[in-house]
Amino acid sequence: MQRMNQLFGVLAASAIALGGALAPNTANAEDLTIVFTHHSSVSNSFWRGVKRGFDEACALVNADCQMVFTNTEGSIAEQVGNIQAAIARRPDAIVTAVANDEAICPLLKQAGEAGIIVLASNVDAKSGADCGRQAYMGQNFVDAGEVLGRNTAALFPADGPLHVLIGVSAPGQTWSEQRAQGVEQALAAYQKANPGRELKVERIDSGTDLAVTEQRVMAYLDANPDLSAYFDMGFWEASVARALETRGIPAGKILLSGFDVIPDVVEYMEKGYIQTVVNQGPYLQGYLPVMQVYLMKNHAQPAWSVDTGRGVFTIDQAKAALETFK
Repeated sequence: MQRMNQLFGVLAASAIALGGALAPNTANAEDLTIVFTHHSSVSNSFWRGVKRGFDEACALVNADCQMVFTNTEGSIAEQVGNIQAAIARRPDAIVTAVANDEAICPLLKQAGEAGIIVLASNVDAKSGADCGRQAYMGQNFVDAGEVLGRNTAALFPADGPLHVLIGVSAPGQTWSEQRAQGVEQALAAYQKANPGRELKVERIDSGTDLAVTEQRVMAYLDANPDLSAYFDMGFWEASVARALETRGIPAGKILLSGFDVIPDVVEYMEKGYIQTVVNQGPYLQGYLPVMQVYLMKNHAQPAWSVDTGRGVFTIDQAKAALETFK
């Protein structure tokens, strides 16, 4: 978190510079057009933070910007259609989350060949720059999953068998699979450090909807009442926390962990049902691509990649972060 705070300080200083020293030149940015496409719907609370960073950066450089959501949460097909429509508009830049290399990379290469700046944000391609994007601004998912797993494992009870469930929110999508990989690596390290400890780890498709995740995880719990911990690859563990409270299961009996904050996550962190939450910097994922496009177009700067975060939220930080995205 200290590194993230330092980065926010740098961004604040940059904003002052852009708003002050560069203010007379913002007329040059009026013609900048930026389209941000991704795989989430407007109902996804996380993307409010991304959109706020995007909108504030666009206002700062006076650019014409559009963030395009999908109608269906997680729809790659809809995202592909939105990218195709963006290419047809010939904007200065397309920013996108590369949740599926096979579907999206050919389009990004097409955009690059048309002279459009292409940046990845939130989700990078497995193939990296070979996908056609010039830089990536977002979380290193494997590392972040390892942080989540390691911090939660530190809270395991001192003795007795352990039964852990990993909810792979969107099987096949890079962000979900790689976070799960990181969690599994942390659990493998825990097992190696505790060779005599019985540790059972299983995966399920937990979904990307609060109601669906609650239904699937609680059905698993009914069949496996010895469950020790549940890891979600997004923020949908909040629905599991609510269900545990409704059933009268004490806070902390089953450890819950996930990524990012929404109101329900903060509520159940305070109540003690959710133990570990890792941040990925949604504001930065919206803000930084716009700044890059501005600098690339107006100051001949090359694109650069940024790891936007893997810090573990305290409850006070989670509450403060939630307030900034309202």
